[in-house]
Amino acid sequence: MDFIIAATYDSYIDAHLAMGNLQSEDINCWLKDENTVTIDPILTNAVGGIKLMVAAPQIGRALEILRKTKQQYQEQNPCPNCGSVNIEYVSSPKKASNWLGTFISVALNAGAPMAVKKVYHCFDCGFEFEDTGNNTET
Repeated sequence: MDFIIAATYDSYIDAHLAMGNLQSEDINCWLKDENTVTIDPILTNAVGGIKLMVAAPQIGRALEILRKTKQQYQEQNPCPNCGSVNIEYVSSPKKASNWLGTFISVALNAGAPMAVKKVYHCFDCGFEFEDTGNNTET
């Protein structure tokens, strides 16, 4: 059976929530590159993230379920600045003041550099915010 990439994730938690959501609807799916990304998150971009693989005959239904889940989340968690539901979870560069700490951390081998963070971005007003805490994304 052929499998097609339905979505990609940089967090195994989000990937498992999406996979569980599809499996509860009897969609045949599995996660590709989950172990690589989970063990060494620095490789996330190199391998293209955790891929949610779906059986080819079920891809249309799976994409519709994922779209509806995302839409429901957006409606329940609008932008706190303008109330828009036109939001997306994106990578945002950290402020320049944090770069010094990153360089020192790398120089001392104290951990992986953290050059970006994940935030919600409103495409209507440009406001960026962390999770509102009302719900968890699936």
